[in-house]
Amino acid sequence: NMSLREHALSLFRSAVGTVQPAPMLKRAMKLQGDGCPQLLVKDRAFPVKRDLYLVGFGKAVLGMAAAAEEILGDHLFRGIVNVPVGIQESLQRAGMQEMLLKPHSKIQVIEGAKNNLPDPEALKGAVAIQELAEGLTADDLLLVLISGRGGSALLPAPIPPILLKEKEELTKMLASRGATIWELNIVRKTLSLLKGGGLARLAYPAQVVSLILSDVIGDPLDIIASGPTAASSHSVQDCLQILTRYNLLHNLPKSVETVLSSSPSKPTAPEDYSHVCNVIIGSNALALDEAKHQAEGLGYATLILSAAVCGEVSRVATLYCQLIRLVCLGFSGLGEGPLGDEVRGNLLQLAAELEIPGLNLAEFLQMLRGLGAERPICILAGGETTVQLQGTGKGGRNQELALRVGLGLHRAQATEVSRPPGRCEIIFLSGGTDGQDGPTEAAGAFCSPELVGEALQEGLDVETFLSNNDSYTFFSQFQSEHHLLVTGLTGTNVMDIQAILIRPT
Repeated sequence: NMSLREHALSLFRSAVGTVQPAPMLKRAMKLQGDGCPQLLVKDRAFPVKRDLYLVGFGKAVLGMAAAAEEILGDHLFRGIVNVPVGIQESLQRAGMQEMLLKPHSKIQVIEGAKNNLPDPEALKGAVAIQELAEGLTADDLLLVLISGRGGSALLPAPIPPILLKEKEELTKMLASRGATIWELNIVRKTLSLLKGGGLARLAYPAQVVSLILSDVIGDPLDIIASGPTAASSHSVQDCLQILTRYNLLHNLPKSVETVLSSSPSKPTAPEDYSHVCNVIIGSNALALDEAKHQAEGLGYATLILSAAVCGEVSRVATLYCQLIRLVCLGFSGLGEGPLGDEVRGNLLQLAAELEIPGLNLAEFLQMLRGLGAERPICILAGGETTVQLQGTGKGGRNQELALRVGLGLHRAQATEVSRPPGRCEIIFLSGGTDGQDGPTEAAGAFCSPELVGEALQEGLDVETFLSNNDSYTFFSQFQSEHHLLVTGLTGTNVMDIQAILIRPT
């Protein structure tokens, strides 16, 4: 008889486990035959005619490269991977030997991009990858491993005469003015040799096979790590619009002006990318599917809300609170009354405001109705919320989301005068799949309305913790039950995962 917390933890672990580099690569890729070997990727076969090369960049790429080298064996001729500073040491310390290359590996490792910012080391790695790609022939096969998180910062190669420092300054200015990750990537791609399909163009006529771990909502190939092997869906025009929107058009470095004015203003005829095969081998949706499978095995009626939950953390928390209220009303037989209708109305309005890509909430609520009131219910979701930092506290978006949901539920229970007979036991979990949430050692947190009640009884003001973005300190106050989700480095990253577990008491 495991607690809801233990169930939530096991669902999170199984979701992360399925997007670990080694199992992910082994599912996606095999090498077959000795005479004329073929690389099988998903359901396509690529003959290995001459040499097989490997390049990679991003946070999870080291583990991917180790697994790939194991699969490819002697067929691998040479490889270069660009990974974040210190990652080999961190994996070593964490005892994650399986994610490190063997002593006599044919893959060269370059560490760069300190604090996830392009730096001279990352540039050195990018230049080495560029030179390798440029030297390939029609009989070569290039395997590209891409991990979204950090992938962009680890492949900086500005179009001459732009200097790395100038591109860096421009990106910083955009970020400080509130540009989104999409906007930043469009600008980076436009000013880059290797992004926006540049790497694939340089590798032509070799066959290019890209295996991609996505950390972007909706898994758009040309946005993950700025799309080095995917045709860009953006033009210089898009870049200029963004620079105009943030009032940066008139104080650009000379070099950037030169590159922008010499680029064709209209998207040129679509280039031929027939030598490229891009395959997403890990994503938030894949991780959620695995968690759903596990939850059903534990006896939960399980629904996936969305793998693309985004928006301001307080709005998303409100959405989750209303969903949980609706489930609890359903358990107590009040789901179809005026109260249920009111909550459904609130939910539909919230969903419309949040504009979560691909979410059909009306359809989801219909499925929720069909679950019946006897089995415990699990709702899974994923994506990436945003936090407007106001305070100086410690915490990350997952811990803050969990605390906001706990507070919202506690308030809702306090205001429901006639305590509905069907009280529910609820646990809400939110965690980052890379094992890190903000500047803390936690990946996220578990929360319940009872925890917030207990805190208020002990004189802790939850509002104050939230307004100071200090969720980590809040959860650290409670020794009895471990409310922080601490996993250590996971070696992968497909954004965040939320699990809501509810059972009637």
